[in-house]
Amino acid sequence: MPVNQRLRLCLAKPCLMLTLLTLANPTHPVGSEDRPSMLDEIVVVATKSSQPWRQVSTNLAFLSEEDLQAIGHTHINEAMHRLAGVWISRGNGQEHLTAIRSPVLTGAGSCGAFLMSQDGVSLRAAGFCNVNELFESVSELASRIEIIRGPGSAIHGSNALHGVVNVITPDPASGKRASLEAGPWDYYRGKLHLSSDSTRLDISGTSDGGWKDESGFAQQKLLFKQVADLKDSRLTTSFTYTNLNQETAGFVQGPDAYKVAGLNRSNPNPEARRDARSARLGLTWVKDLQVGSLQVKPYLRHVKMQFLQHFLPGQPEEENGHKSLGVQGLWTSIEDNLRLGIELEQTHAFLQQTQYSNTQGSAFLVATLPIGKHYDYEVDARMAALFAEYRHDFGKQPHKNSRLALTAGLRYEYMGYDYDNLMINGNTRDDGTACGFGGCRYARPADRKDSFGNLSPKLGLVLSLDGQRQIYGQLASGFRAPQATELYRLQGGQMASNIDSESLASVELGFRGSSLRHNLGWDISLFAMRKSNFIFRDTDRQTVDNGKTAHRGVEASSSWQLNDNWRLSGALTWARHTYDNDPDLVSEPVKGNDIDTAPTTLGSITLAWQASSSIKLELEWVHVGSHYLDPQNRNKHEGHNLLHLRGAWTLPGGHSTFFRIMNLADQDYAERADYAFGNERYFVGTPLAVYLGAGFNF
Repeated sequence: MPVNQRLRLCLAKPCLMLTLLTLANPTHPVGSEDRPSMLDEIVVVATKSSQPWRQVSTNLAFLSEEDLQAIGHTHINEAMHRLAGVWISRGNGQEHLTAIRSPVLTGAGSCGAFLMSQDGVSLRAAGFCNVNELFESVSELASRIEIIRGPGSAIHGSNALHGVVNVITPDPASGKRASLEAGPWDYYRGKLHLSSDSTRLDISGTSDGGWKDESGFAQQKLLFKQVADLKDSRLTTSFTYTNLNQETAGFVQGPDAYKVAGLNRSNPNPEARRDARSARLGLTWVKDLQVGSLQVKPYLRHVKMQFLQHFLPGQPEEENGHKSLGVQGLWTSIEDNLRLGIELEQTHAFLQQTQYSNTQGSAFLVATLPIGKHYDYEVDARMAALFAEYRHDFGKQPHKNSRLALTAGLRYEYMGYDYDNLMINGNTRDDGTACGFGGCRYARPADRKDSFGNLSPKLGLVLSLDGQRQIYGQLASGFRAPQATELYRLQGGQMASNIDSESLASVELGFRGSSLRHNLGWDISLFAMRKSNFIFRDTDRQTVDNGKTAHRGVEASSSWQLNDNWRLSGALTWARHTYDNDPDLVSEPVKGNDIDTAPTTLGSITLAWQASSSIKLELEWVHVGSHYLDPQNRNKHEGHNLLHLRGAWTLPGGHSTFFRIMNLADQDYAERADYAFGNERYFVGTPLAVYLGAGFNF
């Protein structure tokens, strides 16, 4: 399979962006005319089955195994900023928030706007997302990460609203390898890979003392995969496990606090912590039939998390988790133009929140946030979906060497919740006594059942101008059902959350291709989206769904093989994310304002130098543009520009040494900026950091 490198160049402001994608296939010399087109790259995320990129009518971006090995990310944001339209905003430790064709979304159910999956199965059950859930993937062990920006195809369901991320685990491949690396602040990571032709085991273990005071984490990840070729079928068994134990550092507060020496390294919340575990077992059975192929994928999922909510008054502790059993079925016609599928999932979930110490602050906070249990509930959830997608290929037009393909898809999904409150109903203390000032903040609705049904249609086109260039476009609609926390974790005396699903309508147009003669390619993507019914907590702490937002922009990714030794690649985005009505987020009109934490520009550019057959260096520039911190657009953060340098030296026998110098210019910057309770707040970025490592084959 050819190896794709990606880069995005912004050629003008307000950013006419050109994506140049080139293939670096060692079996084909640079400039060879018989080199495969990038459009022949096999992708998975669009249809949950292997498919040539040229058949996909939506935008698509991915990181190859070579990309991931070169990046060697210690946090998922170090890898994902190489993809246009994507910003994984790093919190402390392994925490993060996500933006894909969107602002950085926060709040109890905001993570529901993104479908995060591993080998085609969502990391968490529908309705029970977590804003940090990518740390539950085995991205450090992955062979590939693919994303769709904007609504997924009809094959994807709830949460495929602003984007889809699919972490793909590697298949068995004979070999044994170990690697060790070390960095500042007591950072150590070891990896082990053991594999035969049919079975593999990968283990990653990381310990980080944290550059902030009283912070750091320990993380372990495991992947086991076994492939069995049966008569006319193949059975793949996959098991993954992740564990995270983190001492979390909180925001530092004050004007430009991230630039103040001493303050930027301080930890205002040394008591903060997070422990998270996940385990996933899946089978994938693929059988060739006379009328096509059948893929059946049953799976089990178990996740559990416990953390201190140090960002809330009273600092209550939360424990949540769920267990799921599900199955996916997909039939593909022998012509590879019709797909029919079904998905079923049953989940049992729980959530508890308990405050162990007295609330500090005003008389109002002390009275309304008492010691004791705030929530204790269980939810049984059921998801069922049917979908179909059909592609019709038209013949070549005379004298134009072009071919047109139209794709139409439709999905119907049912989501049902059965909620059981294990405490006293209402907004009282856990013993039933009343709080002052009108009642306790946290409200517990009575037992109830809720259900949601959603349709997501799609219509796409691909016009192939020749074997190397395509115009593609898509009209699509995505949705997400309310998350369980938005329905049952209420506040402010609200005893029922009468909200409905969020929906998003999208139109996009793109131009992609490659010039094998000039060793470059491109993928320009323009989009406009409108989201209705977005769910938020209003100024009265009520969970409501009357928000509207608009999103439009241009994305580009590119790579240009300058000669045998030099390659220029990168990713740039220009986008506007604005309020489309006046939701009660604040007590004044905000329609037309930029949504907070929504940079207009994002980007990265990488210059790679193959100094010799065994030595490779790359210099990377990362850009996060300025952005507002509040809906009123009164407070603005300047963003940041960083330089990273990476290198590797391959030794005889396949052994290697490598290094990473992160934040080469030692810039003071904030990974995330926020404005709340009258203060600027920051998660501070790390200063210059040097990582050294070595890998050994045995």
